[in-house]
Amino acid sequence: MSEKAEDLKRRVEAFMNEYVYAAEAEYHDHIENSGNRWSIPPIMEELKKKAKEQGLWNLFLAEFDEYGSGLTNLEYAPLAEIMGRSLIGAEPFNCSAPDTGNMEVLARYGTEEQKQKWLIPLLNGEIRSAFAMTEPAVASSDATNIQCSIKREGDEYVINGRKWWISGAPDPRCKIFILMGKTNPDAPRHQQQSQILVPRDTPGVTIIRPMKVFGSDDAPHGHAEIEFKNVRVPVSNLIGEEGGGFAIAQGRLGPGRIHHCMRLIGCAQRHWS
Repeated sequence: MSEKAEDLKRRVEAFMNEYVYAAEAEYHDHIENSGNRWSIPPIMEELKKKAKEQGLWNLFLAEFDEYGSGLTNLEYAPLAEIMGRSLIGAEPFNCSAPDTGNMEVLARYGTEEQKQKWLIPLLNGEIRSAFAMTEPAVASSDATNIQCSIKREGDEYVINGRKWWISGAPDPRCKIFILMGKTNPDAPRHQQQSQILVPRDTPGVTIIRPMKVFGSDDAPHGHAEIEFKNVRVPVSNLIGEEGGGFAIAQGRLGPGRIHHCMRLIGCAQRHWS
């Protein structure tokens, strides 16, 4: 571990001890008793403000010094472990999935226009996002199976399909989806898919329901089933090139899987110790 990473580790742990654990009861009380499970507990914005003031912000974004911490994934891993000790531990540092992966995609593959419109507000913690890949009709653990269509018509792409288990979509702060669908079903298997930006308020986007995991709706974050019916977005919303969606997804999921595993280790350490 570098000296910088060791220092961040100490500071993140101190922040968790001083602020995050103490805020858990207030956070969950708001969800259960405010009368609106899908409203954001004010304590979270207070935590985010404190973390940003202390320079504990966007630590996950390792490879992009212009935007993130400049840490390697190895250096970030113990920080994710510490954040994982609380179910609300990652968000105060702007290190929550699926925003982390979406920000990595935009930082790595996005155009300057896409970065200014969506990446910067995400980096600032002003909005949240979702990644729309999994589908109810196919075995989506193999992403080449997805059937959602993305067809170009002039200067627009038209999107049709149904997605589910879309984490973060019910969150009232979620403003943008990165959607993965097929632009060319006749291309080689791993070059049929593309990724495209779909603002949540685009006509034809319908959140059908928040779904439950082991009986929990995970409010106010949630996991949604969503219908995309004749959804039109400009061609400038395409991320990268047509046919590059599968490769982009693998680049996104690589570090994300490490982040998830480390958070779960932290969770186990706290709750099973």
